[in-house]
Amino acid sequence: MPAPEFSVIGGKAVHEVLAGNEPQILDVVRAAYLTHGEGRTVNPPSYFLRFPDRPDSRIIALPASLGGGSAVDGIKWISSFPGNITNGLPRASAVLILNDHATGYPFACLESSIISATRTAASAALAAAELHRDRERPRSITFFGTGLIARYIHTYLQGTGWEFDEISIHDSSREYAESFARTLADRSSARITVRDSAEDALRASELVVFATTAGTPHVHDSSWFDHNPTVLHVSLRDLNPEILRGSFNVLDDIEHCLKADTSPHLLEQATGNRDFVDGTLYDVLRGTVTPPRDKPVIFSPFGLGVLDLAVGAHVYAEATRLGLDQPAPGFFHDLNRYA
Repeated sequence: MPAPEFSVIGGKAVHEVLAGNEPQILDVVRAAYLTHGEGRTVNPPSYFLRFPDRPDSRIIALPASLGGGSAVDGIKWISSFPGNITNGLPRASAVLILNDHATGYPFACLESSIISATRTAASAALAAAELHRDRERPRSITFFGTGLIARYIHTYLQGTGWEFDEISIHDSSREYAESFARTLADRSSARITVRDSAEDALRASELVVFATTAGTPHVHDSSWFDHNPTVLHVSLRDLNPEILRGSFNVLDDIEHCLKADTSPHLLEQATGNRDFVDGTLYDVLRGTVTPPRDKPVIFSPFGLGVLDLAVGAHVYAEATRLGLDQPAPGFFHDLNRYA
């Protein structure tokens, strides 16, 4: 067999491949969800590396294997250090390693904070579209949290045909909220309002995005959801479990989402059952689950490693086709078993 080759694909190349191609990436993510739902993936539990001296920080390993026509294995290694924000750095940084499906040899290392944000945003935009497949799309949206993920979700909603008349923003930092508002003002003609009240922000919109760094629930009043919004609960730990009890709940993967003290996991612990889970995104994609109109609809995605692999493999293929990769000749040195 030929000697394995190895390449590095940096953030600039990743951005060049992904920017402006939101509909195409949505199709990549949809295909990955269908492959996962059909049982042609391996997606074991994520491993959390935590630090006694830095309890708010963690590094997570997401190994996975994606089957189908473009089979690939690999692992994402992503850190979350909230303290970075005060120093002007994004909270998360990441790399993605892709392994050859036949030999197991790693063949690429990709900067993956962009890939991770992209697959998260594409997942949220896909869910929003599918949950409104048979009804009118909301014209108002609220963002709780104003970091990189919120920006990417807005980009993916806008890039896949969503139009908003009203955008509301709420963040624990007024400064961050106003900065995000200025960013969106350059990209959208919608009326943008920074709201200091979490209740006002939630009641203001039919589509609500939670993309915060919250570790425990901070939204507790179920009456704030009386207008039956669609909620993209991307950060997973914002909502009091009782809010989920009275809602229609769609998860990306049941086993993965019901762990690590997510809001759905807290509800499972409180009730001792999973009766509140109404289906998965795969079920929605297949048309076997249809969201109601008379209660809040909450999408809670834990985030699957197979999505990183799908987007990463697409980036690798495009980057190498365009000559944007950086080969590392001789990366594997001693390949003679009997030398």
